[in-house]
Amino acid sequence: MEAPKPEEITHPPMDQLQGLEYCIDSNPSWGEAIALGFQHYILALGTAVMIPSFLVPLMGGDDGDKVRVVQTLLFVEGINTLLQTLFGTRLPTVIGGSYAFMVPIISIIHDSSLSRIEDPHLRFLNTMRAVQGALIVSSSIQIILGYSQLWAICSRFFSPLGMVPVIALVGFGLFDRGFPVVGRCVEIGVPMLILFIAFSQYLKGFHTRQLPILERFALLITVTVIWAYAHLLTASGAYKHRPELTQMNCRTDRANLISSAPWIKIPYPLQWGAPTFNAGHAFGMMAAVLVSLVESTGAFKAASRLASATPPPAHVLSRGIGWQGIGILLSGLFGTLSGSTVSIENVGLLGSTRVGSRRVIQISAGFMIFFSILGKFGALFASIPFTIFAAVYCVLFGLVASVGLSFLQFTNMNSMRNLFITGVALYLGLSVPDYFREYTAKAFHGPAHTNAGWFNDFLNTIFFSPPTVALIVAVFLDNTLDYKDSARDRGMPWWVKFRTFKGDSRNEEFYTLPFNLNRFFPPS
Repeated sequence: MEAPKPEEITHPPMDQLQGLEYCIDSNPSWGEAIALGFQHYILALGTAVMIPSFLVPLMGGDDGDKVRVVQTLLFVEGINTLLQTLFGTRLPTVIGGSYAFMVPIISIIHDSSLSRIEDPHLRFLNTMRAVQGALIVSSSIQIILGYSQLWAICSRFFSPLGMVPVIALVGFGLFDRGFPVVGRCVEIGVPMLILFIAFSQYLKGFHTRQLPILERFALLITVTVIWAYAHLLTASGAYKHRPELTQMNCRTDRANLISSAPWIKIPYPLQWGAPTFNAGHAFGMMAAVLVSLVESTGAFKAASRLASATPPPAHVLSRGIGWQGIGILLSGLFGTLSGSTVSIENVGLLGSTRVGSRRVIQISAGFMIFFSILGKFGALFASIPFTIFAAVYCVLFGLVASVGLSFLQFTNMNSMRNLFITGVALYLGLSVPDYFREYTAKAFHGPAHTNAGWFNDFLNTIFFSPPTVALIVAVFLDNTLDYKDSARDRGMPWWVKFRTFKGDSRNEEFYTLPFNLNRFFPPS
């Protein structure tokens, strides 16, 4: 048998991902774009409902308070997504709530000055105002790093090799949001997972009027089918004698969102009262802002790949971080009970649908704002059991992680140095946060447990984040271990042309500001 030729067993590296139907600046028809935008809105509901559902009861809030927080979070998500897609990186990214902020927020909830308040509603309001104050102050970190271009300078130390563990763990690091949650209600979670994979992958060749409807709208179709199935199980009394935890995760009537939601309510700044400011709370929250910065950096790079764009130049990335800082400031002013970061699941949906269009994401932002104002209608969609979302996360988070691994094509993986850095960064990025999680679950406090609460929150928040640990390890090793003679192995010759706006002619097509604003903010 004749030996295969080298070109038959290798695949040349590609600047832009191939196989997408629509890239960042090409658009489907208006009808298809609106349906795809609604699909992104439905997916964003998972995190937007889950964070307030967990935090509001701890603060003393009732179902009415929970609904208002969910509405406010969706409203601000819509605004932030529009700002980011118009004036930030201009990548098709949904800017949503972040789990990274939960550690410092829980610390604020347990602050003795707040927890001793006996009236539950008063405790909720005072805690909300304290969280708002911390978010407002800490947002200055991203605003300064972004608009001063300091993050652009920092990003010059990033190579394709150093970014692989970061982007990969943006997806893999959320493994506890996937099947562990599906397992809480396998009778709806597992069918959802199987159906979503079947529709989006195995049946993607099914066309209606030349439109791959099952691939393109797999999320909408499967969520509708499984939601109806879950409602049927609930109505038939299948969960009547099941444990309370099973009922909470399986029943479709336990969210109490529809009955508590007003018909029309427009969120507005300072709706909970004047924010209160505490230096300790603000320092703890700054760690979450830094984690959000790292996670969004990885997510922006993944989104650029799944939108068939070139990697964002350093100043564009920094500009996006500055606008995300504005988003966290708005979160503090409105009182969303969470900061802002790129929604990883929505980045994954770009790849699943093979539609990376910016217009689709802007339409989804319109749905977020519209349904956050029309409370009853928004609450109807928000009452989808979280297990259904978790099943989809199993696919979408994995897809984002694989985009991170795809950056290895620009590096030399026959180099022991590169194998060492990639393996150690990936392993520690998973292992260190898992240690922090297990320690906290057993001891009810993080490994950092000193008399300085702000210091504890800072360290515990940083090391709870897999992408942040991976960035620290990978970038340090990549820039200190035999770095002088390894530029080619690290992928720097490929990466360097995308560092500046004028380094590649395609950057102008993808990242130029609208309304001819580049005249006033010339790219570097």
